[in-house]
Amino acid sequence: MEQYSDFAFIYDELMNEVDYNGWVKYIEDVIKSENTQVQNILELACGTGNLTIPLTKKNYDIAGIDISEEMLSVAREKAEKQGVELVLLQQDIAELDFDVTNLDCVLCACDGFNYVTYDDDLENAFKKTHELLKSGGLFIFDISSHYKLSKILGNNMYGENRDDITYMWQNDFDEEQNLVEMELAFFVKGEDGRYNKFEEVHHQRAYTEEEIIESLQIAGFTDIKSYGDFTFEKPKKDSQRIFFVCKK
Repeated sequence: MEQYSDFAFIYDELMNEVDYNGWVKYIEDVIKSENTQVQNILELACGTGNLTIPLTKKNYDIAGIDISEEMLSVAREKAEKQGVELVLLQQDIAELDFDVTNLDCVLCACDGFNYVTYDDDLENAFKKTHELLKSGGLFIFDISSHYKLSKILGNNMYGENRDDITYMWQNDFDEEQNLVEMELAFFVKGEDGRYNKFEEVHHQRAYTEEEIIESLQIAGFTDIKSYGDFTFEKPKKDSQRIFFVCKK
């Protein structure tokens, strides 16, 4: 079952409480803290462009990559309405293949790498990223922490009944594989007033901070920093989001 297909067209409505402006500010604060000039950015798992578009408006040159053509379609439509030109490519970040090198920055936000569930695929993505960056270039990304996926989301059920959308979200965490399976069922009100149902199944890998750092080191990164929950402090045991900042 394909991920982010029908879901793509209601994704922004369901994520309307996410502070994307705050996310952009944090990314820019990270860049400033590294004293590195960043003009061009390759954004991995860019989704519907919630960071791509505002960063482009701040005069960064951005190319976005996402595995879902539906998510990219929504991003293109949003960008057109806002008068923003985007370069968007459909691609699996686990099989990253980008021709432009000497990049200032590679960015992956909103736990894109949790969807890369195999160690070899993760290492290959990190190695390709290392190759794409210029000397002194930045690799900035975040993951949902092992704590969040195993303790908060794992084996729990969520649901919400909005005016035009109702959803149910059942999680099952596999402790041996450190994988959480998310079964999502959506009921979306159509123009005729009837509700249409569709379902998706998502899998995310719960990585520890140490596992990510080891994979980054294998890929060639030596200057690696990690921060918890939109701060510049080391992640805590109960940090739900861990940011990694790597300089080539």
